[in-house]
Amino acid sequence: MPSPFPGMDPYLEHPSVFPGLHNRLIALLGEALQAALPPPYFAEIGERVWVEVSGRFIEPDASILQSPSQERGGVAALPTRSVPVVVTVPHDERREPFLEIRTTGDSGEQLITAVEILSPSNKTAGERGRDLYLRKQQEVLASRVHLVEIDLLHGGLHTTAVDAKRLHQAVGRCDYHVSVHRSDRFEDFFIYPIQLRDSLPEVAFPLLAGDPDVPIDLQAIFDRAYDVGPYRRRIRYRDASPVPPLAPELHAWAEALLPEEP
Repeated sequence: MPSPFPGMDPYLEHPSVFPGLHNRLIALLGEALQAALPPPYFAEIGERVWVEVSGRFIEPDASILQSPSQERGGVAALPTRSVPVVVTVPHDERREPFLEIRTTGDSGEQLITAVEILSPSNKTAGERGRDLYLRKQQEVLASRVHLVEIDLLHGGLHTTAVDAKRLHQAVGRCDYHVSVHRSDRFEDFFIYPIQLRDSLPEVAFPLLAGDPDVPIDLQAIFDRAYDVGPYRRRIRYRDASPVPPLAPELHAWAEALLPEEP
């Protein structure tokens, strides 16, 4: 059974759900690119790894250091006010996959196109994942590498490399979008605006000059990710609301599409 929505499913944008979808989309997009790329191009998955303060709820944990004499029931050598309290702040290791289109030649491998599917951490102020993403984005823009950014999150900060004001002036309001920056067209961004009511577009992935772009149907990728994922069992559509919330008119439209729960 497919998603009840014609394109992106807003119920899958929940912070606890989207990471799994993100990983599946990366893997399936890489698979589709691998099948479509002409030799000697190939698609490879990379990964960013960083440490972030844990968002999981953990009972407050504090302890007071004790001297050996205190542990034995003796008199402490230091006054109590000189003994620090240890407060534990748990951290999580975060991993975020991305795609690269590369080619081989006499001089070795060459990175041609960087492909990113934005995650919630990329669009959240203060997140280490956002800082790392923006740093890489600027490095790619300053290089001879193409950049494809796929934003399937209607909430959060604007993060793709295209200027937000110019984007809205050119395409109006859009719920999602894909931004393609070609290294040989430095001032231009090729934008695929996406509305929640629309299916996801076919996107042209650029290669080296002289080689034709590779078209990939993002809707087919999403449909496959939904089909192989846990979403039809996990998402209780009638008992939940999208996170982040939809605008009132979109919420009403979305509710009309929801299936009856068994």
